Amino acid sequence: MFNRLVVFMAGVLPWAGRWVIRARGPYYMNSKVMKLVVAMSAALASTMPLAAMAQDVQSVELGAAPGSGLSYISLFMEADIVVKIVMIGLIAASVWSWAIIFDKVVLYGRSRRQMNRFENVFWSGQSLEELYKSLSSRANNGMSALFVAAMREWKRSHEGDKPAIASLQQRIDRVMDLTISREVERLEKRLLFLATIGSAAPFVGLFGTVWGIMNAFTSIAASKNTNLAVVAPGIAEALFATGLGLIAAIPAVIAYNKLQSDSGKLAARMEGFADEFSAILSRRIDERA
Repeated sequence: MFNRLVVFMAGVLPWAGRWVIRARGPYYMNSKVMKLVVAMSAALASTMPLAAMAQDVQSVELGAAPGSGLSYISLFMEADIVVKIVMIGLIAASVWSWAIIFDKVVLYGRSRRQMNRFENVFWSGQSLEELYKSLSSRANNGMSALFVAAMREWKRSHEGDKPAIASLQQRIDRVMDLTISREVERLEKRLLFLATIGSAAPFVGLFGTVWGIMNAFTSIAASKNTNLAVVAPGIAEALFATGLGLIAAIPAVIAYNKLQSDSGKLAARMEGFADEFSAILSRRIDERA
C-alpha cells in the first residue's frame, strides 16, 4: 500500500512541475523549484524497492503470499459509490492544491527578483522621467507597476495650460494604494482554495469514513459473520477516505500559512516603497507650488 502511495506521489510531482512550466514559461525549467521537484521525484522513486521489500516482509510475517493483501485500487473499486465520489474529490483537490503551491512558489520568487532589480535601478540615480519611459511601454508588476501608476498621474496633472497641483498628492497616494491592492489580489489569487481544502478536506474524509463504516456494519449484519476477513475490507476502505482527507489538508494548510506570510512581506515592501516615493513626489510638488 505504501509502495502505491509512493508511485502516486512520484507521478504527481513531475505533472505539477510541467503545469508550472506551461503556466510560467520555459525559463523555470532550470529554476530551483524545478530542481527541487526533480529531486523529490527521484527520492520517491528510489524508495519504491524498499517499500516493496517491506511489504513482502510484512506479508510473510502475516503468513500470506508476498504482494497479497488489500491495495488502494481494490479498496477504491470495492467502495460504495458515495465513498468513491469522496475519494475522487479529495484526490483531485490534492492534485490541484499542489499545482497551486508550485505556481505560487514560482510567482513569489519571480516577484521578489523583480522588486530587487527595480529597487537597484530606482536608487541608482537614474532620473524618474527616463525610468518611466523605459517602463511605461511594457507590462509591469509589483514596485514597477506602482511607480508607473504614480508617474502617470504626475504626468497627467502637468498636462494642459494650468497644471492641477492642488490635490495632486492625494491623487497620487490613492493611485498607489489602488495599485497595491490590485497587486496583493494578484499574489493571493487562489490562496483561498488552499485554505478551504485545509479546513474542509478532513471533514469530507471523515464523512466518507462514517459512510463506509455504516455500510461495513450493514454488511456484517446481513452476512451474520464477524470474521476479520469480512470486517477488515469495509473498515479499511472507510479509513482510506480519512487518510486521503489528511493527505489533501496537511500540505494545503502548511502552504497557505507560508504563502500568506510571503504575500504579506511583499505587500509590506510595496507599501514601504510607496511611502518613500510619495515623499519624493511631495518634495517636487512643493518645489513647483
